[in-house]
Amino acid sequence: MIEQAKGILMARHAVNADRAFELLREHSQHNGRKVADVAEAVVESHLLLLPAMTEPALPVRSSA
Repeated sequence: MIEQAKGILMARHAVNADRAFELLREHSQHNGRKVADVAEAVVESHLLLLPAMTEPALPVRSSA
């Protein structure tokens, strides 16, 4: 299951296998869940595990 989750993360986020496992582990530690449980959730629902990223502010267009 962990290998499947790593594959999903590798494809989804264009990362290597080591970084994919780091994402699983970081999410596991941050949320108090086992890595295997996080991997199962990724496989079942294809969750995105990257930390929330702030979106760049859109430029304000003037109406003039």
